[in-house]
Amino acid sequence: MEHRAADIHAGLKHPVIDGDGHWMEPIPIFLEYLREVGGPGSVDQMRALWRRNQAWYQATWPERQHNRLRRTIWWGVTSNTLDKATALLPALLNERLPELGIDFALIYPSFGLTINGIPQNDLHRAAARAYNMMTADMFAPFAARFAPVAIIPARTPDEALEELEYAVRQRGFKAIMLRGNQERPIPGAAEGIDPQKAAWYCDTIALDSPYDYDPFWQRCVDFGVAVTQHSGSGRWSDRASISNFTYNHVGHFAESNHAFARGVFLGGLVRRYPSLNFGFMEGGVSWACQMCLDLIEHWEKRRRAGLQYPSATSVAEMHQLIDRYGDQRLKVNADAIMNNLDAFRPECSLEELGRPEHVTDDFEAAGINSKEDVRAVFSSNFYFGCEADDRATMWAFDPRMGVRLRPVFSSDFTHFDVPDFREVIPEAFELLEKGLVTEQDFREFTFINAARLHTRNNPDFFKDTVVEQAVADELALERPLRVAKEA
Repeated sequence: MEHRAADIHAGLKHPVIDGDGHWMEPIPIFLEYLREVGGPGSVDQMRALWRRNQAWYQATWPERQHNRLRRTIWWGVTSNTLDKATALLPALLNERLPELGIDFALIYPSFGLTINGIPQNDLHRAAARAYNMMTADMFAPFAARFAPVAIIPARTPDEALEELEYAVRQRGFKAIMLRGNQERPIPGAAEGIDPQKAAWYCDTIALDSPYDYDPFWQRCVDFGVAVTQHSGSGRWSDRASISNFTYNHVGHFAESNHAFARGVFLGGLVRRYPSLNFGFMEGGVSWACQMCLDLIEHWEKRRRAGLQYPSATSVAEMHQLIDRYGDQRLKVNADAIMNNLDAFRPECSLEELGRPEHVTDDFEAAGINSKEDVRAVFSSNFYFGCEADDRATMWAFDPRMGVRLRPVFSSDFTHFDVPDFREVIPEAFELLEKGLVTEQDFREFTFINAARLHTRNNPDFFKDTVVEQAVADELALERPLRVAKEA
């Protein structure tokens, strides 16, 4: 398979854009930048955090049981020396990209994916800034083939706005990523009001957030950047095996993307910012297919017109049926039973259940007025990062879905499931070879969708790159135009 990637690429009538590539950050260099940003103390904090994260490895089995230490990440990256060096060295990746059958790549973090989860507020902001400085500097000579992605800490809108301004305006980043699900303490639980609740919850920052993120979403539109989410759910309560990495890992990117996408959709972000695109990376597209269909079904049955008001129940008819079919106990308690007809709300009266403020239409706030509105969001504003070997990608193009989704080809270089970088394009091409997708499907998957994701608010995204003309021709852009507003 030595030359197969390049041979496949030579036979295509379009370039290949890697919508989610990764690099292996040089940790000592990162720490130099971190020292510059946050001082020596921040380096000490970071090292201490890493040591705590190694607790699982030093613990005995009884200690892991007693403390419920989760099986920590075991990445097991490739032992292929050339590939490992390729992931580390931007110049080598730039040189090898044609060999790998790829023309242009978005570059996401590896270690850097953990930065937005650092609990210390000052440290996670300093680490994000240090990462962005390092990445901008190291990839600057290779802008024709790469667009590195800036880390945007988003624990509050203010810090997100600050780093967005720095990354885009000062360092020239054209792409960003954030953690769409922020872990926040539950005030009531901390006060002992409800000890059964978890100590923290996931704020999707788009629905029911204690903060107003609208200024940030608007600035993303102004700056011409799509919002990409790249984080997992590895800390969530259903991923707490103390022994099994696969149990904790499988599907966790999809789970995190599902949560953020629900918030974005039901929070009405797309209706308020119709030109804003969202990329949900590394979780595949199968979850999105199901979610789209689920939302259509919920719209049919949970919009105001479809809801069954409890107060519409005929009390007289219910009494007659209880008298006819009930035993003596049911007949004696008929009046009380009437207030327990909703099994999930015992001892809540029909009058209370039927009050207008309690019968809400979950779709009104989202601006969804039809099933077509649901389909429009999933087929226009949402994009889904899919690994090369994920056969479920074909579902995005299946006409039986009733909606055509937008999967984005992702190499996921540096991951344990990419042992040979030369095999990525051949694995993706199997979708076409085996008749699972059409040539047009494959074209959209490996080229068009990544272009659409990043050019909607910034037609200039691919200017001065090796794919500039191909993108312009494909998207019918006469010439790159700047639409980002000046600050």
